[in-house]
Amino acid sequence: MNLAATGLACAVAIGVLTALAALVVPARSAVVGVGTVLSGAAAMLAGCAAMSGVSFVVALPALLPLSGMLFTLDALGGLFVAVTGAVAVAVGVYGISYTRAPDLRARGVQAVLPLFVVAMVLVPAAASAGAFLVCWELMALFSLLLVVAEHRRRPEVASAGRWYAVMTHLGFLSVLIGLMVFVARAGDDSFSALRDSARHLSPLVAGVVFVLALLGFASKAGIVPLHAWLPRAHPEAPSHVSALMSAAMVNLGVYGLVRVGFDLLGGGPVWWWLLVLVLGAVSAVYGILQAAMSTDLKRLLGQSTTENMGLVLVGVGAAGLFASSGNRTLAGLALVAALLHVVGHAAFKTLLFLAAGSVLHATGTRDLDELGGLRPVMPVTTAAFGLGALAASALPPGTAFVSEWLLLQALIHGLPASGVAAAVAMPVAVAAVALTAGLAVATFVKAFGVGFLAKPRSAAAAGAHESPVTMLAGMGIAAVACAVLALAPAVVLPGIEAAARVAGDPAVSGAVTLRLTGVTGALSPVLLGLALIVAVVALAGVVRVVATHRVRREARLWDCGGGPMSPRMEYTATSFAEPLQRVFDDVVQPELDVDVTHHEESRYLVRAVEYRRKVPDRIERRLYQPVLRFVATCGERGRVLATGSVHRYLGYGFYTVCGLLLLLAVTR
Repeated sequence: MNLAATGLACAVAIGVLTALAALVVPARSAVVGVGTVLSGAAAMLAGCAAMSGVSFVVALPALLPLSGMLFTLDALGGLFVAVTGAVAVAVGVYGISYTRAPDLRARGVQAVLPLFVVAMVLVPAAASAGAFLVCWELMALFSLLLVVAEHRRRPEVASAGRWYAVMTHLGFLSVLIGLMVFVARAGDDSFSALRDSARHLSPLVAGVVFVLALLGFASKAGIVPLHAWLPRAHPEAPSHVSALMSAAMVNLGVYGLVRVGFDLLGGGPVWWWLLVLVLGAVSAVYGILQAAMSTDLKRLLGQSTTENMGLVLVGVGAAGLFASSGNRTLAGLALVAALLHVVGHAAFKTLLFLAAGSVLHATGTRDLDELGGLRPVMPVTTAAFGLGALAASALPPGTAFVSEWLLLQALIHGLPASGVAAAVAMPVAVAAVALTAGLAVATFVKAFGVGFLAKPRSAAAAGAHESPVTMLAGMGIAAVACAVLALAPAVVLPGIEAAARVAGDPAVSGAVTLRLTGVTGALSPVLLGLALIVAVVALAGVVRVVATHRVRREARLWDCGGGPMSPRMEYTATSFAEPLQRVFDDVVQPELDVDVTHHEESRYLVRAVEYRRKVPDRIERRLYQPVLRFVATCGERGRVLATGSVHRYLGYGFYTVCGLLLLLAVTR
């Protein structure tokens, strides 16, 4: 066995043994945490080996009836295995202390976590349709069990679990149908057989397979309009589970799309990738707009995931457009940008969700309007969230800056060489990326400034305390990953370029300065970071020198006669987002309600004014609510069929079988 096979086998074995140990040992939190760390480290080793060119093939014909199970690991799968393993390492360390809460200490919840990691690791390693679908369904099942872990404490958890269960299984059904149509034409469910048969597929069949796969994988990635589960499940899941879902699981939706679209189907016509690009651009803008309006810290981060996965799909769609026109250099550049953003997003979203979990652990609330004043009492968590916010804001030297810069370079340089459709789509995509970057800055300034700085706005925030050491260590691991990816992205670029060969040629070179191949462009993240540090130090020095020549005197700050500043005078998350809400009022369509309570003695005297603002999901309101009402109506009317008569039920079955037999006789 080579390094890739050994690492993957160890990751699976350690994860399964850890799950079994969680059912019997008393110190479950420590055992599961250490086991998850070891399983994740082994997966990282296997993924890095696969990206360096080491591969293997394992066939298990007796494990699954009819088709068996087939596993292998190439550079593309290795990238996603390594990212999943890295997230699992940080989450495992963090969970040693975090999972000591009563609802999270249960045997079943503890045992499911390492199994969830194992299922995610096996999805990119599957080399047949049967193995892929089994691992995909196991991943969905284990994540659902973790989402509803705290259903006894909050009724919202059960509702989030129902939404997630329905959406993820509808997505699975779409992927299942698409792959089965593909397998029916190939005669074998192995990926090698599917690649060979792709050349003989008619454009109609290939298009059906791609669209069905896109629907299923976009649902898992949280792409609009299939995102409704994500802002529900992520906030209600335990925070370390939210990190795994947002930083690792949603990436596998991108993996599935790249694997099927580029690898198995061998690319496709322009309209495939134009559809992907448009969905990505809409998701990026809509997701960050919803995040900018949100006052729930974890919901904000969940909606930010929709935004970032949208940016990734913009890169994937652009890569497909360039590949379909024969420009493999730009296709490679666009896919490298997308995959680098996947890696960066995994790092900073892990850090942000773990920091949000630390805040929830210390205060018991996720409402930004009730937080504030956390910097003095939670300095490490504040620094961690601040670093994560910088990384997510696409500002230099943030983690997302390099990947979004590469994405913009691909889009801008691809405009002259593109066709008519792409010539229209590329400027729109550039505008979407730029708008998303600006809104992301405003969103995370709101989250960090309102949530951590100024004065506490509730007793819970005033009484907060720093988290245990292992939770801080888990955040530290993610913070180091963010810093490395921001300043030295060349460390991971060789593996990413190996994975991007499914669509294009290598497009980025250089260790310190990143230089684009075939187009003009260069960037040095390290030198840029050093320049910013020098500029800040120089500015601080100038201010200090100027200030020393002035006589200092202490005076009370001018407060308009209102006395010392109080928490009520501060910006809340709601008021901070008010200008953005007004600008995008036609898009978000907020619901406003003002209740005025008068004194009983006189209607002219006002006792209280209550202002409420709600920003519902417009797509959910226009798309999902009518469907849910229709289903509920059908369910009510369908009760007349269930009379309790066994004879009638047997008749239903008899006539259904007869109808199917007649249909088969006619169609064949």
